[in-house]
Amino acid sequence: MHSTIEDALRGQVAGRVLVAGQDGFEEEAAGFNLAVRHRPAVIVAARDAGDVAAAVRLAAAHGLPVAVQATGHGAVQAADGAVLISTRAMREVVVDPSARTATIAAGCTWGEVIAAAAPYGLAPVCGSATGVGVVGFTLGGGIGPIARTFGFAADHVRELTVVTGDGVVRTADAVREPDLFWALRGGKAGFGVVTSITVDLLPLTGLYGGGLFYAAEDAGRVLHAYRGWAGTLPETTGTSVALLRLPPLPELPPQLSGRFVVHLRVAHVGEGQEAEALLAPMRAVAEPVLDAVGPLPYTAIDSIHQDPTQPMPVVERGALLRELTAETVDALLSAAGPAAQVPLAVVELRQLGGALARQPAEPNAVGGRDAAFTLLAVGAPVPELMDTAVPAAVRAVIEALAPWSTGGAQINFQGGALAPEQISRAWPEETLRRLAKLREVYDPANLFRFGHVVPRQG
Repeated sequence: MHSTIEDALRGQVAGRVLVAGQDGFEEEAAGFNLAVRHRPAVIVAARDAGDVAAAVRLAAAHGLPVAVQATGHGAVQAADGAVLISTRAMREVVVDPSARTATIAAGCTWGEVIAAAAPYGLAPVCGSATGVGVVGFTLGGGIGPIARTFGFAADHVRELTVVTGDGVVRTADAVREPDLFWALRGGKAGFGVVTSITVDLLPLTGLYGGGLFYAAEDAGRVLHAYRGWAGTLPETTGTSVALLRLPPLPELPPQLSGRFVVHLRVAHVGEGQEAEALLAPMRAVAEPVLDAVGPLPYTAIDSIHQDPTQPMPVVERGALLRELTAETVDALLSAAGPAAQVPLAVVELRQLGGALARQPAEPNAVGGRDAAFTLLAVGAPVPELMDTAVPAAVRAVIEALAPWSTGGAQINFQGGALAPEQISRAWPEETLRRLAKLREVYDPANLFRFGHVVPRQG
């Protein structure tokens, strides 16, 4: 059967069709997360929406499921036996400066959009790592450094082009396919393969931001101070705080290389003088070992979080917190602080609220708007521990903070928690029921079943 679908695909798509053993198969199957290795029946390196539609139709005709991948940052489940549609060759960005929009092909990263928009004095609401793909990030909501000011990335979507389970290319916006438009903005996977997305751009060229790094011995003071300080901030200021166990790498500053540090990340949309006044209490808590906060062009937004840029094995898990109390901080320090001997790379608390708590003018399916913080635990990239000690350590952090959790997680931070009851908690019950009904409409054959997919009901 696999050779039959391979032959059929070659006759109908313009992009490459690859099977195991052929040159380019391993490279096309690989993504950023090296902990997930796809072994699909066939890969379609799509060039356009027509290729995607043909691949979906032929997969359905041959009884095969469909998976999709651009950069592979969000890979959480191997697409074994599937028709894997790779969109990474679809890389066009068209900026309309008068409308302040960007129309973005499915394989593009945020870095490509930022570069295209910057000459016009415009910027997208993007994530903390600009090497991440636009589409997967946005379908899951999308929280970045300026999200408290401007909301989720999904809140700024104007239009999507998507191939649904029947192989039909559809345009979804507030007027055409409004239910699908609602579901795609926050409902993550399971409704189709998005081939392009149009988003609003902001008249923004820079911000005031960066990071303060504190020594391990100051972790308790910094986290407890952060708990009180975060609640005083205006929504023009976005923050997160991370416990980092950094490897001894020569490219890292000596103050950080091979050390445990607390990394306070700040992004302020406004004047530098105002930002300095807001940040002063945290600078007074303890002497940072490295102070890297200042004016930034938007093109340097990566420097705030300084997320890894090279592919690596990733095991992660998230949770939404309804509050951050003194007891919450103590539990976090016990589970992941400098005294804990655990194979963790990053444990982050990211402040929510502000614009994230409000529905946009055109409501969408994004969940978690009522939470105060999102928690993310990322395991150390130690290959021999990826199936044992690393997931156990990640799970232990989430369990330690469970008393303060809403019970759910932002779907983009769901990680490997793929049980239907776990995924279901990413949305309020009413939203979940509506999403599940729409899955039956747009993917009745359950072709799109990999990753963070809205569970079937009943």
